[in-house]
Parts: sequence; C-alpha cells; structure tokens
Amino acid sequence: MDASRRYREAWEGFWRETSDAPGEAIWDSDPALASVPHSELLLPYADVSLPVVDLGCGNGTQTRYLATCFDRAVGVDLSHAAIELARRADTAKVAEFEQLDLVDHDAVRALRERLGDTNVYMRAVIHQSEPQDRPAVAGAVAELLGGRGRAFVVELTPASKAVLLKAAEGPGGPPEKLRRVFDHGLKPAGAAEEEVPELLRAVGLTVLATGDTALAQTERLPDGTRIDLPARWFVLARADRA
Repeated sequence: MDASRRYREAWEGFWRETSDAPGEAIWDSDPALASVPHSELLLPYADVSLPVVDLGCGNGTQTRYLATCFDRAVGVDLSHAAIELARRADTAKVAEFEQLDLVDHDAVRALRERLGDTNVYMRAVIHQSEPQDRPAVAGAVAELLGGRGRAFVVELTPASKAVLLKAAEGPGGPPEKLRRVFDHGLKPAGAAEEEVPELLRAVGLTVLATGDTALAQTERLPDGTRIDLPARWFVLARADRA
C-alpha cells in the first residue's frame, strides 16, 4: 500500500471510530481556546466579506465558530467520516462541509474557482501530513487565497514531541485520547523547526505577523494538567499580492 493511501485510511479509521461527543478527539478544543483567539489575530488583516475555508476541519467545531466571523464558512477535510461528523454536528447549518484532499491540486483549484478569493484557517495540518505532501498542503493555502485572501496557519513545533513523550510515558501509558492517535498511525509534531516557514515562503506566501503559542488539547496528564502543545502561528498573504 502506498504512503498516500495509508495516510488517507489512517484518518478515515480515526474519524470512523470517533463519536459525536464534543472533545473526543484530542485536538477538538473548545473554540475559546482555538479559533476565537486565532480569529482575533487574523481579523485585522482579513476581508470578512470573503469566505473562510477551514483546511483539515475534522468534525467542524472551529468551522462553526468561524461562521460567526465571516460571511461564509466552508470546512474541508481529507476524511469522508470527518465530514459526516461535521455535518451532523452543524445542526444550525451555519457552515458548509465537503471532502477535499489538499494534495489534489486540481480539486483545490476547482474549489478556488467556485469560491473566488478566500481566507484560510489551518490548524496543525502540515505537521501531520506525510513529508512528501507538505509542499502541496502549503501550496493549497496559496492557491485558495488568490489576491485578496489572508490565512491563519498554526503548526506544532518540535518542542511538542517532548510534551507528548512525557504524556505517553505516564504510569498507565498514553492517555486514552492520545493512544487513539498513535493506534491509528498518526504522527504528531512531525515537521522540523524551520520547515513550516520555509514551505510557506516556497509557495509564494509572505508573513504579515507571527508568534509563539500553544495548542490546547482535550486530554490531561494524570496530575490533571492539560496537555498544551507548543506551536507557532502565521498570518499570511500571497507575496505577489500583499
């Protein structure tokens, strides 16, 4: 089985076994800890009349919040099972959800042609992607922005590995939500320190603002401490249109 197919099946398996309960996925944080502060960093640069596309939306928790900030919100994910969860969870029908492989350049371009220039929200997708696919994922961000869109991208740094290792080495082994990630062959914090900004620059994106942060998880250590993973955020535009 090739790496791309393995990757797709790993995510399908993960989301098929994830219930509709909020927070069951380790990264399914309350928007107050994710898309709310992230939007505050993006909005000074963004035209909210443009759609926002949530890349790697999972079960759509953050997409639904983004729909309160932008005129239109579209969540996309590689996994069909994730999209089904997202549609069920969106009982008020505030957002749209569709399956999309960010490595499929033709499909990304078709979405861009359908929506026009868009803003992009992408939380911790590059570091989970297969190394050979990361340039295409970064390229999808650039493609979707067009001339007027702005992006908020946040990715784990290698320092997250130490936090995850500590969590996994507890007396009882990895906490349940983290064990599920490992059991499905998913590999968090896989990107090197400078890999993400280099990928973003290589596809023609320019950094308008950046900083350090931590991504709050829905799992805790045995002593009750919440798992927070070190990360770096970027607000981006197309370099030729900024």
